[in-house]
Amino acid sequence: MKRSLFFSAIAAGVVVLLSIGIGCFYWINSQSPLSLLRGGPTNTPAAAIFVPKQAPAMVSLLVNPEKLESLRQLAARPSDRRQSRQELERFKSSLLASSSLDYRQDIQPWLGEEVTLALTSPDIDRDATNGNQPGYLMVLTSRNPPKSREFLQLLFSQRAIAGRDLVSETYQGVNILSDRDRVNVGAHSRAPLQERISLVGAAVGDRFILFANHPKVLREAINNVQAPDLSLNDSAQYQHALSLLPTERIGIIFLNLPQVTTWLGKELPDRIYDSQIIALKLNPQGIVAETSITATQTELAPAGKMLSEPVQALQYLPTTIDLAIAGLDLSHLQNTNLNQLWRQITTVLSGSSNDAISRLITQPLAKLQDSWGINISQDIFSWVQGEYALGMLPQKDASTSADWIFVAEKSEGTDLAIERFNTIAENRGLSITPLFSGDQKIYAWTQVNTVPSSPSELGDRSLLTLKAKVQGVYTTIDKYEIFTSSVAAMDAALNAAKTSSLLKSSQFQSAIKAIPQPNQGYLYLDLPKSRAILERQLPLVKLLEVAAKPFFDKTQSITVSSYGDRTDVLQGSIVLHLGSN
Repeated sequence: MKRSLFFSAIAAGVVVLLSIGIGCFYWINSQSPLSLLRGGPTNTPAAAIFVPKQAPAMVSLLVNPEKLESLRQLAARPSDRRQSRQELERFKSSLLASSSLDYRQDIQPWLGEEVTLALTSPDIDRDATNGNQPGYLMVLTSRNPPKSREFLQLLFSQRAIAGRDLVSETYQGVNILSDRDRVNVGAHSRAPLQERISLVGAAVGDRFILFANHPKVLREAINNVQAPDLSLNDSAQYQHALSLLPTERIGIIFLNLPQVTTWLGKELPDRIYDSQIIALKLNPQGIVAETSITATQTELAPAGKMLSEPVQALQYLPTTIDLAIAGLDLSHLQNTNLNQLWRQITTVLSGSSNDAISRLITQPLAKLQDSWGINISQDIFSWVQGEYALGMLPQKDASTSADWIFVAEKSEGTDLAIERFNTIAENRGLSITPLFSGDQKIYAWTQVNTVPSSPSELGDRSLLTLKAKVQGVYTTIDKYEIFTSSVAAMDAALNAAKTSSLLKSSQFQSAIKAIPQPNQGYLYLDLPKSRAILERQLPLVKLLEVAAKPFFDKTQSITVSSYGDRTDVLQGSIVLHLGSN
């Protein structure tokens, strides 16, 4: 099969996997079928026996595509039905390639409960001198062996009628079919013709139909089944990570992180994590993606402090925030397993690993750090040993910076830190101005400048007026210190505690209920509002938005957390809250 076709097939698999979850979510809301809450008929990809251990990626849909048809009919809105139908038809088209066969007549009668798509190798012949040709494999399960074999023969017969050369070979007792065409290797019409393999297929046993883009990929897939210790299914690391995931799943995504890095043309300075498995399951509020990320022989850094209940500091973040980060103890953040993971991810996706997770948190405070000449990690994070919460408010316009709110539980070093900030402020010519927000006394670090006014009636002289520019605001309330970028942001923080805070949001509450306890805290994104933030931090997000547009359009918020204290695996949850717009 052509590279472009298989690449689109794998992309379609990811999109359909997300679409399955979206469709199931709406079905659950209307009918609550317990069978879908428990996952599909199978919960482990059987096709992993064909996929090599070193495969960069595998996507498995553990539900028959026809069930998507039922979900589409039950979708609440016409726009939902159209969107679901488009994704389903795209997936069906990828199965049929460019043939004239009919899905409902030729595939539906035999297609089983699993469709697996895999990138088996970044380069089939492992020879960089002749360019990279990735290996792609598709595995379909069959519930009617005679019908599936009939389909395979019919597919290749039609391709032969269309003018392609049909080749049949027997390998390890399996009949492998492939079609080939001849293309010019040069621009001139009389340039020599070169044989190009277009599609390869085989029926293996009574259960599996395999397609690939090269006979070598199918031969290796057959070897993986017959020889011990070659397949992904035989990997102890894969099985261990899989065992840590919930069994109530409708899809699996597997990533071999070093191989994916190579495929993307990147290099890892520090290889800490080897592989990642993501399992998608459903709950009445949306989709929950549970993940296990396995480490190399090197033990992971220790986990950060664990939460056994929601972070109460979140009561000072309004529901209008774009992004929120909350947890315990910022003083040791750089030495945690979470920072190790983020450093490896950002190296691949953005090309930089310096202070990875700290950079994500300090970015909203960067203007303060630059203008004050302080080090956020040393001057603020060092004394935050209890709860903390950071929120970014919506940016008013492109000419202004987004406001932020930072809340930290007081500790022994808090008073000294405040004194240090006041000293720095005074040394930089700032005034410490007491104000009131309602009944709460607040303090603003202000810079007073003189600006000329228009000429007065007394003559040509211009009057000078004073204008105060707020550089930061802080206050102490109960056991928390609150820092904000403006008086308006401080008002929003104090009003949130009295009216509607993120902590009281039903959307946020349902998300954190789906996350195991204890955990290391949360990263919460209001996706429609925070796309610009994500794209700045991780440019690959923009590509994912294009590849999985229906998913991004439906997702209202994403809540991410990690949990567990293992030294070989980092476990986490991603909760996707789906809206109805």
